[in-house]
Amino acid sequence: MAVIGIQATKDSNLLPLSKDVNVSQTKPAQKPKKKVSNWILFTLWFNTYRKFFTLVFTLNMVGLTLAASGHFPYAIKYSGAMVVGNLNFAILMRNELFGRLLYLFVNTCFAKWPPLWFRLGCTSVLQQHLGGIHSGCALSGVIWLLFKVVMMFRNLNVNHDAVLVMGVVTNVAVIISILSAFPWVRNTHHNVFEKHHRFAGWIGLVATWTFVILGDTYNPATRTWDLSGADLVRHQDVWFTVGMTVFIALPWAFVREVEIDIELPSPKVAIIRFKRGMQQGLLGRISRTSIMEYHAFGIISEGTYASYHYMVAGVQGDFTRSLVNDPPKTLWTRELKFAGVSNTSTLYTRGIRICTGTGIGAALSTCLQSPHWFLIWIGSDQEKTFGPTISGLIHKHMGPERLILWDSKLRGGRPDTMKILKEAYQTWNAEVVFITSNYIGNTEIMQGCKEAGIPAFGTLWDFVCIFPSNLILTKALIGTHH
Repeated sequence: MAVIGIQATKDSNLLPLSKDVNVSQTKPAQKPKKKVSNWILFTLWFNTYRKFFTLVFTLNMVGLTLAASGHFPYAIKYSGAMVVGNLNFAILMRNELFGRLLYLFVNTCFAKWPPLWFRLGCTSVLQQHLGGIHSGCALSGVIWLLFKVVMMFRNLNVNHDAVLVMGVVTNVAVIISILSAFPWVRNTHHNVFEKHHRFAGWIGLVATWTFVILGDTYNPATRTWDLSGADLVRHQDVWFTVGMTVFIALPWAFVREVEIDIELPSPKVAIIRFKRGMQQGLLGRISRTSIMEYHAFGIISEGTYASYHYMVAGVQGDFTRSLVNDPPKTLWTRELKFAGVSNTSTLYTRGIRICTGTGIGAALSTCLQSPHWFLIWIGSDQEKTFGPTISGLIHKHMGPERLILWDSKLRGGRPDTMKILKEAYQTWNAEVVFITSNYIGNTEIMQGCKEAGIPAFGTLWDFVCIFPSNLILTKALIGTHH
């Protein structure tokens, strides 16, 4: 493992500009903030993620209401299938292999030729539906589980104590796992989320298996056990639980400890180098241990043929700080990477990739691997902060005709981002804009693009908001509007 300290040169050339896009060299004048209409705030808030969550959760609650009122006998008879069916689908939505296959299908079948509205819809659904359906099915599954156990206790005299006990244990484990994934917990206490969501989830899986087997082998009518197994395999909930187990275990089959090199161009950033190249638009999870505290970062690579790929880790928490203060020689990673919004860049003829700071880690591969994408990178003292590896990749593959790198330290402040973006969008004849930024930057650009009628996909902030006049959101996922 090589730890490399880099000092930027005085005559940094990290600021090429497109000749077709006019960008002022002076500090931009501060404009008063423009009031954004409530309709735009609402359309950005009620995005595809929330639409899918609302649809899934509403359908389940309608079914639950019908079941509770005696008008849905199927759900009463097969309440176990309603529980694990929802949980099974929730887990499937977060399975890396399923996601990659879905992206592969869409990118292969719908690249460039369908109408733009259809391709934008593909990106929107691919980018967000996984999370919305995941959350909707998970929460619905817990409520169905509560309903099932309550119904069992209402018939206490015919149900075996072992089945009742496992119903309660399963409820507790699954509820802890669900609660630990709520945005406030996940954002402010990430390690609590990591431990409880994962380990309580695993305990919940074991408890679910026990609950399903006990419930399906016990006959309340005769108060006898059927241990032959012949009837067990005919139950839906058994096969849903098999699927749930496979979807949980599969990603862990790809966990490996790999050798890495870390470049430390500044105390703010660690550039992690891994062997082998990658396709664009992927993110990877890394950890110092095999099962704990996995953190996701965008992957930079020149292509599948390349010898290396890179991750840009900005120092923000204990894990990233340890990469700088105590650089490891190896890291654990899941070799099956998961796709992000940039992976759908192949659907479009031309596009703009705009990012700020460490967002370059998620943005750069798309522009390195496709000559049809224009990069706008806004940051402070980029070459000194991010080092020659990143700037070298940029200058090796990208000419000034499709590149704006704005150094806010050199130029005395941040640019008029929407002015630059609008001019680049028109000049480049782009079809779409992909955004990777912090909350403030993402919000401003998303609102500006919505007002300007520019199709844009940015970061989804999924925590609670003060709506509609102010948005206070604290967790970055991948989000969209178009």
